[in-house]
Amino acid sequence: MTGGFTGHLDASLLKFREPRETMPSGVTKPVIGFAGMTHLGLTSAVAVADLGFEVVGFAETEEEASRLGRGKLPVMEPDLPEMLSGNKKRLNFSAQVSDLGRADIVYISVDVPTDDEGQSDLTQIRALLDRVMPELGPDALLVILCQVPPGFTRALDFPTERLFYQVETLVFGRAIERARYPERYIVGCADATRPLPESYTALLGAFECPILPMRYESAELAKISINCCLVASVSTANTLAELCERIGADWSEIVPALKLDRRIGQYSYLTPGLGLSGGNLERDLATVIRFAEAKDTDAGVVEAWLTNSKWRKDWPFRTYRDLIRPMIRAAPRLAVLGLAYKENTHSLKNAPSLALLENLGGDAEIMAYDPVVQADALPELTHCESALEACREADVLFLTTPWPEFRKLNISRLAEVMRGRAVVDPYGLLDNSAARSMGFAHFVLGRPLGSD
Repeated sequence: MTGGFTGHLDASLLKFREPRETMPSGVTKPVIGFAGMTHLGLTSAVAVADLGFEVVGFAETEEEASRLGRGKLPVMEPDLPEMLSGNKKRLNFSAQVSDLGRADIVYISVDVPTDDEGQSDLTQIRALLDRVMPELGPDALLVILCQVPPGFTRALDFPTERLFYQVETLVFGRAIERARYPERYIVGCADATRPLPESYTALLGAFECPILPMRYESAELAKISINCCLVASVSTANTLAELCERIGADWSEIVPALKLDRRIGQYSYLTPGLGLSGGNLERDLATVIRFAEAKDTDAGVVEAWLTNSKWRKDWPFRTYRDLIRPMIRAAPRLAVLGLAYKENTHSLKNAPSLALLENLGGDAEIMAYDPVVQADALPELTHCESALEACREADVLFLTTPWPEFRKLNISRLAEVMRGRAVVDPYGLLDNSAARSMGFAHFVLGRPLGSD
């Protein structure tokens, strides 16, 4: 999924919610364990520690635990290094699964990989559960934080009064913001009419957000439902933005009208993008399709969203092929700025840049730059040290990831170093008027060529 938070935590958020130093009267602050120090587990653990809880983070190896103890992070997230450093005294990283035995609540918190078909690989979760469950204390709670298909939690061989499923809030590039300041907590229970255990209420209550208990299957499907609604918004924006390009309308002029409609709302995701990326949304759509087939219900609209996503992901190449390529010389030189599937992450999962590179094939010389993605991730590319270096002598510039630094590119300098005057800028990172004044053909999603 493209777009999202690109800065650091707003100071107003920090002022609004100070860490709660004490629990409600008579409640001892529980110790919280996280099994799995991947993106999900690490950011969640740091957020819990920031609220004053002692945290035990179980890592798979001694080397991993040692690196985390020294502040060496395996993932990139805004504000994560600072929050980790500020809570070292409350964070204990260990490769001994037995150390989870002193936790009152233990989260299973490994990232769930997906394949090209959107299928989740639950092997690591099951293996981790086999290791963790025997180590838990007799009253400890077990919470599944990983995203799992409906029916997974209830099928586990564990006392249901101590077993819960909690919908994760992970969004790459916004993980700390989302973990520390959640909108709400969705909790799956065996019996949603019974009060949550005191220790669990103490933990979730410290975040001062709504708590929504429901049956296991409802909670497991709730995350998928949220993502389906998000995909519906994205697909609508993408479809209508493309129509704007063809009829002379401007999608950015229409968006404010939609956000003032109470049935849609000011927080609606209406920014056009290059289809679905990252794997999580694609996994949820694939899950709905599989369940629909198994339960004999209709999921044609979900299949249409996937078709729409693939079509939009090819927008940069179609723009190049149909409008730019016929006008430039043979064997052109192309600059691709941004390889990650979105800003503030190094992940390439289903990235629009990969679709573009595959479509371009051997037609051109390609120079690439991304501030985070390492050269060994795509060794076949020529990687540059800076954006301007990648643009030198380029006939066409593609801006395929909305990194904040690309918004600061000096258009005059681009005009100096580039040979051509074509910019494919889906997210409108460059100032359109300035680009046109320098003679650039500036292609933006949802905006007809030549409009301000």
